[in-house]
Amino acid sequence: MPVITLRYDRLKSLIKGRLSTKELVDRIPYLGVTLEEATDEFIKIEYNPNRPDFSTSYGIARHMNGLLGFERGAPSYAIEKGKVKIIVDESTRSVRPFVVGFIGKGINLGDELIEEVISMQEDLHNGIGRHRRKMSIGIHNFDVLRPPIKYTTVPPDFGFVPLGQKEEMSMGEILSKTDVGREYGHIVSSFSRYPLLTDSLGSVLSFPPIINGELTRLTSATRNLLIEITATDLLAAEDALAIMAATLHDAGAKIESVRVKSSSSIRTTPDMSLQNMQVNRKLTNNLLGLRLTDREVSECLKKSRISVALKAGKLIALIPRYRADILHQVDLVEEIAYGYGFERLSPTLPTSKKPGRPDGNLSLIGLVRNSMIGFGYIELMNYSLTSQKVLYELTDRRPKALIRVENPKSIEYEVLRDVLFPSLLMTLSKNLHEEYPQRIFEVSKVFEKDASAPNSIREVYHLATAISHSEANYTEAKSILSSLFLQVFNMNIDTVPAHHPSFTSGRVAKIKLAKRNIGVIGEVSPLVLENFRLRNPISVFEVDLNKVIFIAERKT
Repeated sequence: MPVITLRYDRLKSLIKGRLSTKELVDRIPYLGVTLEEATDEFIKIEYNPNRPDFSTSYGIARHMNGLLGFERGAPSYAIEKGKVKIIVDESTRSVRPFVVGFIGKGINLGDELIEEVISMQEDLHNGIGRHRRKMSIGIHNFDVLRPPIKYTTVPPDFGFVPLGQKEEMSMGEILSKTDVGREYGHIVSSFSRYPLLTDSLGSVLSFPPIINGELTRLTSATRNLLIEITATDLLAAEDALAIMAATLHDAGAKIESVRVKSSSSIRTTPDMSLQNMQVNRKLTNNLLGLRLTDREVSECLKKSRISVALKAGKLIALIPRYRADILHQVDLVEEIAYGYGFERLSPTLPTSKKPGRPDGNLSLIGLVRNSMIGFGYIELMNYSLTSQKVLYELTDRRPKALIRVENPKSIEYEVLRDVLFPSLLMTLSKNLHEEYPQRIFEVSKVFEKDASAPNSIREVYHLATAISHSEANYTEAKSILSSLFLQVFNMNIDTVPAHHPSFTSGRVAKIKLAKRNIGVIGEVSPLVLENFRLRNPISVFEVDLNKVIFIAERKT
């Protein structure tokens, strides 16, 4: 989670009303941030990455002014029509196709502001930009440039003086010899030509997403800025640009638009127009347990810096462009809750007089857990998300209909699990140094595509176990499996020889209960052991607990 430092004197100067330091510290958590540290001069706060506009004191002050009642509704941003063009070459389309930007004029760049802007830039890179892969930001001294700006590609032997260096380096050398090149070079290294921004004289602004040129370095004397963002995702670029524009506007800059011209379109950026979303008052009151009127809902939204309009008898939220996190009606409900004030919410007892009781199925699953612990196994709680490599490639399984995460932050968490045992193997591979025998299990949900289920995804509880030591075998796993079913369900299981790519041929079987297939048991194949770099034999079984419970209920 990103952490920023806020100095009291700076933050107080940005808040319209008068607050003591104690009042300021007391009110900060009501923004939905976590207070990490408070000293006599500053506080450190941790904010949720879904609020990248909180990455500077300007964003914090902007929202506090609303919640404290000093300002109401969406801020207004006057964007003046600029004359600067960015001309996009067709060769960028296959590398990093999108670019947007604006000019910020008349800004007073003190050391504190430079520090804040650079910190915000990195937070945006890591959040919206997914570590610069989706988008990266360049901040330049505009006064040393001669427009129009050209966005093109060049071969790896093209040279310029990168930021922080005194000598010219080729782009290939930048990727191999600089820290930033080694960290982010993988984003562009597979291409035969690299993206580049220059002015009309050929002076280099930036080698995105790696490094700026030394020519456009910022100093305390810089007064006019060019902000450019290159991206593989246009929406991510526009989201980040809106946050940058709002911040620099609040810092005193005059924002001028930039025209981005390609062979297929001409786009003017930034677009700071308000976004519209209908307000659902019934949903709001149901979720918050309140009875707010339309007028009260409007006031709450205005305190959260969202304007409200009435159209055809319906409330329409007018959302500032920098609020890229508001995507759904529930997001608006959350903003209404902030505007209302969480401190005003009172807990109430449910209206029903009937007492609650544990879900029967979960009680049985709890008995399964307790039994496995009684057999001497250690319980794991892995993430439901994993990588396609672990789930299929390392286990030698054929991919099914994958349930993928859109824009995953890491390839380690890109798909939902359809089985559990690959996660157990991964855990064992990371604990080779621990004492043997190792006996582990996990009870968790797996996910399958099902058109008849909510959101077309069916969630099913599975149990998976793994035994690892020098003599681990099928017989040991089956003895635990049989004991578990007798102890918890008072039922006997059958095993039928089968084939499974993850297990050794002749040492794998389907698990059957009342003639229904409920899982698999076997010894992990040498190939899979080698893929996970495991040294000892491993025996595994995995069962579908939902099927087991269904069969057990029918029997009773």
